Amino acid sequence: MTETIAQMQGKIAVVTGGTQGLGARIAALFAERGAAGIVICGRNRAKGEAKAEEIARVSGAKVIYQQADLENVEDCRAVIAVADRQFGRIDALVNSAGHGPRAPLLDITDEQWRTGMDVYLMNVIRPTRLVAPIMAAQGGGAIVNISTAWAFEPSAMFPTSAVFRAGLAA
Repeated sequence: MTETIAQMQGKIAVVTGGTQGLGARIAALFAERGAAGIVICGRNRAKGEAKAEEIARVSGAKVIYQQADLENVEDCRAVIAVADRQFGRIDALVNSAGHGPRAPLLDITDEQWRTGMDVYLMNVIRPTRLVAPIMAAQGGGAIVNISTAWAFEPSAMFPTSAVFRAGLAA
């Protein structure tokens, strides 16, 4: 990750979950390190627009917020399309979105397991599948998937996270 951040001068990045937490910090670091453009996405428009404005104001980078629920493939397409349309390329994709069901293993329903798969695994697969052809056509790029230690040391309270993030790590 540090290597990617150091190589951001003039680059274009998409950061999912970029409106808060680790995703927002990564977007800010990219901007501080000279990224020319960043698209962040999240579900909360007010929070996302405020975060994009804050990062742009501090860094001078062009930062665009695109509202998106990554469980919806059309929203994923919109995020990638905004980046491609506004900047003409995507050099980095950081998959940082996702908080799914939290409960003891025996209390989780089938529907919650499906939600967990959508939030922890498909939220990475969808944007990656959409950005990979763009990166291939332009001759490269970097994709970074943010996960958790629970993929390797499961937590009893977060079994869906452990299972699907282990799948992501594989």
